[in-house]
Amino acid sequence: MDDVAVGRAFRTVRVRRRLRQSDVAAAAGLSQQTISRLVSGALGPVSMDTLRRVATAMGVRITLDVRWQGADLDRLVGARHSAMHEALASMFAILPEWVSAPEVSFAIYGERGVIDILAWHERTRSLLVIEIKTELVDLQATLGTLDRKVRLASQIAQQRGWDPVTVGAWLVVAEGSTNRRRIQRHATLLRTALPDDGPMLRAWLRRPSGPLRALSFLAAPGSPRAYAQTHRVNRPRRAERPGR
Repeated sequence: MDDVAVGRAFRTVRVRRRLRQSDVAAAAGLSQQTISRLVSGALGPVSMDTLRRVATAMGVRITLDVRWQGADLDRLVGARHSAMHEALASMFAILPEWVSAPEVSFAIYGERGVIDILAWHERTRSLLVIEIKTELVDLQATLGTLDRKVRLASQIAQQRGWDPVTVGAWLVVAEGSTNRRRIQRHATLLRTALPDDGPMLRAWLRRPSGPLRALSFLAAPGSPRAYAQTHRVNRPRRAERPGR
């Protein structure tokens, strides 16, 4: 990112809109000194949150383009997501009675989206919604999206001739220290939303019974046994009573 070019762009927009630095500062909830540093190109101490607030105040849209060794990272992220898809498809291929469908798109009453994998167990009429995440950015948004897909899953399945009795949810996250830290940071929320651990998941896949709510780390994309690497979110410790 060219700091001077960014500062020049903000200054140009400010002048074009006939805004004073104090006007932008008030709208963004920041000091005038911060605005002055930003428009002069001194972005070193300026956080991304500050940059977004100033951009919003001025009606500017910021696009961050991250590259590595000259390559567009979208291709690398897409390849990782595809590898996780392939690992799970291989797993379902060796599980008896299961049928899995990748990238199932839906549009129901204005609600649109794509289910990463929709799996169906005919004998028990069990449906499983699988959400794949290479990186956890907004955990609450991820859980909200998964809940929405589970809510709509029966209608989506009926379009394929499947009539489920139960609908399960499985969040599969790419193995990595950053993802583990983010998950542990929200352990209480996740323990409530996705309480089922590895043994429960494996038993359910062998013999589905009742709804499933599970979270796993996919340790080795491409391995059919990757589903066994299921993360159990620890319950937070209870605070000790005073005097003990």
